[in-house]
Amino acid sequence: MKLASLKEGRDGRLVVVSRDMKKAVPAGDIAPTLQAALDDWDHCRPLLDATYHALNVGSGRDVFDFDPAACAAPLPRAYQWADGSAYVNHVELVRKARGAELPESFWTDPLMYQGGSDSFLGPREDIRAISEDHGIDFEAEIAVITGDVPMGVPVAEAGGHVRLLMLVNDVSLRGLIPAELAKGFGFFHGKPSSAFSPVAVTPDELGGAWDGAKLHRPLLSFLNDAPFGKPEAGEEMTFSFPQLIAHAAATRPLSAGTIVGSGTVSNRDADGSPGKPVAEGGLGYSCIAEIRMIETIASGKPSTPFMRFGDRIRIDMEDGDGASIFGAIDQTVVRYGG
Repeated sequence: MKLASLKEGRDGRLVVVSRDMKKAVPAGDIAPTLQAALDDWDHCRPLLDATYHALNVGSGRDVFDFDPAACAAPLPRAYQWADGSAYVNHVELVRKARGAELPESFWTDPLMYQGGSDSFLGPREDIRAISEDHGIDFEAEIAVITGDVPMGVPVAEAGGHVRLLMLVNDVSLRGLIPAELAKGFGFFHGKPSSAFSPVAVTPDELGGAWDGAKLHRPLLSFLNDAPFGKPEAGEEMTFSFPQLIAHAAATRPLSAGTIVGSGTVSNRDADGSPGKPVAEGGLGYSCIAEIRMIETIASGKPSTPFMRFGDRIRIDMEDGDGASIFGAIDQTVVRYGG
């Protein structure tokens, strides 16, 4: 099943989207918003499923053409946005570039931060930035939306609380992050509003690509229309989504509608090297910072610039037939005018 939120009010208007993402139908008679559906999932899920089936066989009522540009984020605002860093290859490169060793605990204890969740961006909304000097970067990730998760949930049970999956652009202002981390209290200014894919999908929609813990498809990034990254999301994911959920719920319950992110998807090359650009036959990267790290390790300084006003980033994931699963995040960086 595929669900989206059209721009309307603060929390959007829930619609059911066809498998090919060409058509949609209103779901207001079941739940006005996605959050409302998540709050009463056991009741709403079968009704939404029936609507989805009818839409796909051409018997739905009030069908209209689906336009990703009309979408807000599936959850335009959420009770919680907890972003992990499940791909330790990415973390290792970050630290190596600044000459720091990777603590052994990073392989057994996930990194996670709590981000702002009150003003997410829709899939076609601009990235508004104050200054190019802030080091504007994208981060291509996968996220899950949970139902209610009890405190202390075991990893073996945590995956059963996944309701939906979607893509994320976790926008980062790299120039602001070091000073914030130096304070010892985490991100704030360096993490502006994140953007999400047009649709969120139920795990069963993914078939064999979803194994209950990881999503096994390449995550595609295009910077100014040029291929930038195509790492395999299911490979080298040190911490699975059940592990991330269990980590987030270790000392408190999670409310329905909690979003848990994977962190930047990152792969080494087949020979074990940190990774080569797509143009050189490699899998590329899911953020600019990673190629800059590799450039710094190789030559002492980075050569790839961060994003500038007018730059465009597109993030997508395709099924085995080349069809988009979630719809693309497609954003342009613009100067914030107040």
